[in-house]
Amino acid sequence: MRIAVVAMGKIGLPLAVQFADAGHEVIGVDVNEQTVASINEAKEPFPGEAHLQEKLSELVPAGKLRATTDYSEAIPGAEAIVIVVPLFVNDETWEPDFAWMDAATRSFSKHMSPGTLISYETTLPVGTTRNRWRPLIEEGSGLKEGHDFHLVFSPERVLTGRVFEDLRKYPKLVGGLSEEGTKRAIEFYEAVLSFDERDDLPKPNGVWDMGSAEAAEMAKLAETTYRDVNIGLANQFAVYADKVGIDVNKVIEACNSQPYSHIHLPGIAVGGHCIPVYPRLYLSTDPDASVVRTARQFNAEMPVYVVQRVEEVLGELKDAKVAVLGASYRGKVKETAFSGVFRTVTELAERGAKVAVHDPMYSDEEIEGFGWQPYHFGEDVDAVIVQADHPEYAEIKPADFPGIKLLFDGRRVTSAELWKGTPRLVIGDAAN
Repeated sequence: MRIAVVAMGKIGLPLAVQFADAGHEVIGVDVNEQTVASINEAKEPFPGEAHLQEKLSELVPAGKLRATTDYSEAIPGAEAIVIVVPLFVNDETWEPDFAWMDAATRSFSKHMSPGTLISYETTLPVGTTRNRWRPLIEEGSGLKEGHDFHLVFSPERVLTGRVFEDLRKYPKLVGGLSEEGTKRAIEFYEAVLSFDERDDLPKPNGVWDMGSAEAAEMAKLAETTYRDVNIGLANQFAVYADKVGIDVNKVIEACNSQPYSHIHLPGIAVGGHCIPVYPRLYLSTDPDASVVRTARQFNAEMPVYVVQRVEEVLGELKDAKVAVLGASYRGKVKETAFSGVFRTVTELAERGAKVAVHDPMYSDEEIEGFGWQPYHFGEDVDAVIVQADHPEYAEIKPADFPGIKLLFDGRRVTSAELWKGTPRLVIGDAAN
């Protein structure tokens, strides 16, 4: 097949590589000229994705994969178009911002050939495929869905850093607007993906027909919103445990020792492109989901809670030197999307603290690019807050931070043994 992938980011590029690795001709479209140039030079444009560079080195010289900024080059003649353009959410209103996706949809629809299968993989509010994309594509192409082309929703369900592994591990969900469209999508994904055997599933691992685009849209929102709500519950448990002097981790371990409890771990922040965003996409079409809203709001306030705890121990933070460890939203990922570092730094600065930020994955210049002062181990500091669970932080000790009066480990990644004699706090264990 000839396949076009629209948006060659941290999900789109590995998907394009997967399709090409399965033997198909793939052309990717991206608005970033530097990204396109890197791909065409067989160089990964971003680090950290397992096996990506080796596959690019094989597929690009073989002519199986290339990239362009020109829709008129990529779209005509494509038998399938897969869209992975980002969908943003307004921080103030929590409403989805479709600007990038609308622009991409209008652009590719102008160049479509009859008979094309179109699959959106970007996570969407329920009803978007049918009520937004179908009329937009029909308007731009002059073609009729269900007759001249087929439109489906098939959510990506992978984590950056392990995309190729996750593509094999998890069922591929498909929801079409017609029986024929669903059939075409199932045939497409069966031709480009392979699946691990799994005995724990109710039916064989592979491409699963969800029955409608709406069901597929909700499945992705539900599985991710569940995690945010679960973490919100864990964080509420942790805050209460701090009040009454209980180690919440021992409680969670005990609860999860039987098969009906799956409580997640508390932490300073919930970041990334997915978990903080998708509950808000869900709320955009189900505003009465009070449980979802409460959990999202509680999780968003955890950096404030941590800074308040630091202030309770040290007193007024005016002119206090505080180092925040971790710009990334989670360990081993060079990505700051919705990272807790932003709210943590803001809260400290509003209290008059002198804040510096450290992250082993970012250079001083990159840290400064965010408007922060870089921190280096060995510099004087009054307090340290661990915001990201980078493995390097597991071995930090008081000697690394001259003058330190308090460590607040927001991820429970540090060693209590190494911090004996120096105050160390974690979320959910006031006695620590």
